[in-house]
Amino acid sequence: MVRKSMKKEAIRVIISGGGTGGHIFPAVSIAGAIKAKYPASEILFVGAEGRMEMHRVPAAGYQIIGLPIQGFDRKNLLKNISVLFKVLKCQWIARGIIKEFAPHVAVGVGGYASGPLLKMAGIMGIPTLLQEQNSYAGVTNKLLAKKARRICVAYEGMERFFEKDKILLTGNPIRQGLLDCNITHEEAVLSLGLDPKKPTVLIVGGSLGARTLNESVLKNWKMMVSSGVQFIWQTGKTYYPEIKRHLAMLDEKPTMMYVSEFISKMEYAYMAADLVISRAGAGSISEFCALRKPVILVPSPNVAEDHQTKNALALVEKQAALYVKDSEAVKDLLPLAIETVGNEELLKQLSENIAKMAYVDAADVIADEVYKLAVEYKKAQEGK
Repeated sequence: MVRKSMKKEAIRVIISGGGTGGHIFPAVSIAGAIKAKYPASEILFVGAEGRMEMHRVPAAGYQIIGLPIQGFDRKNLLKNISVLFKVLKCQWIARGIIKEFAPHVAVGVGGYASGPLLKMAGIMGIPTLLQEQNSYAGVTNKLLAKKARRICVAYEGMERFFEKDKILLTGNPIRQGLLDCNITHEEAVLSLGLDPKKPTVLIVGGSLGARTLNESVLKNWKMMVSSGVQFIWQTGKTYYPEIKRHLAMLDEKPTMMYVSEFISKMEYAYMAADLVISRAGAGSISEFCALRKPVILVPSPNVAEDHQTKNALALVEKQAALYVKDSEAVKDLLPLAIETVGNEELLKQLSENIAKMAYVDAADVIADEVYKLAVEYKKAQEGK
C-alpha cells in the first residue's frame, strides 16, 4: 500500500476494455479509486465504437475514445480476415492516442477492445497492468500477459495462465454504491411494492437479459404464483416487450412479482432478496460475495471457453453457491429456488461461505498498483 506520507504525484492513466457491463463496471471502479486516492491523476478510457462503454463511461464522468474494433468470429473463420485488418488499423490509431496522451501506465480490463491499445503500449515501453476477472483467463489477456508488468486476478490458481511473479490476487472491483447502501431489508422490499414477510427471490440476467432465465419463469408461472414466494424479475432490454405483452394477457396482475426491464437501483434489489438467480459473470459473482448473497448460478453457454461454468464451479467447490446447467434450467431452476429460499439453514451456509471469497477493497489495491507502476515509469523517464 502507498504510505500516507508519500507525495502524491500527478500521473496519466489509460484504461482500456469493455463490451459488457462485466468489463465496464470494474474499469470505472478502478478509475474512481485512482481519482479518490490520487486526485491529480488524469484518466483516459479507450473502448470499442458502438459498445456500451461509449455511453457508460462518459456518464461516470470520464473521457473515452472509441476504436473501430470487433471481436473474432469463432464460428465463421473467413470473416476474421477483415477483423485482422481492423486490428492493425486500431493498433495504429492506438499508437497515436498514446503519443498524444503520453500515459505513465496502461490498464487493460479484458475484452477485445483492450487488445490494440495494451499491445501498442507494451511495444512503446509503457508499463501495463491487466485485470483478469474470470477464473479462466480470456484470450486477449493471455496474449497481452507476456508484456504485462502486473496481472491482478480474482481467483486462486491463475498460475496456469500467467507468470506467477506477475500475479496479484485482488478480487474484482465492484460498484461502490452497492457497498454504501444503508437501506434495510424491509425498506428495500417495500420500495418494490412487495411484502417484507414473504421470502424473496431476485432473478437477474444482465442488462440485456437471459433467454433461459426468462423462459424458466414463463414455463413455471403457475408454480411460482402458488409457492408463497415473491420474485423480483429483471427481464433485460431485449426480452421486455415480449414479456410485457405476455403479462398483459393474464387475467389478473401478479401481486407476488416485481417486473422490470432494468433495475437502476440494484442495491435495493440485492437488499430485498433472500436468494438470487443469476448468470455466472465474474463481476456479478464478486458482488454476491461482497454482499454475502446466497445465489443459484446458471452459467451462460454462449461465452468464450465456457468461462462462466468455470466461475460457477469455483464457488460450488467451496459450497458457496448452487449451480444449474443452462440446458436443465427450465425444468429444474424454479423448483430448486423455491425449495432453497425456504431453507434457512442452507441460506445461512451459502451466505457464510460466499462471504469468505469477498475482496471488498479490490479497486483500492489495484489503484495502488497502477500508481506504483506509473511513478516507477516517471522516475525512469526523468533519469534518462
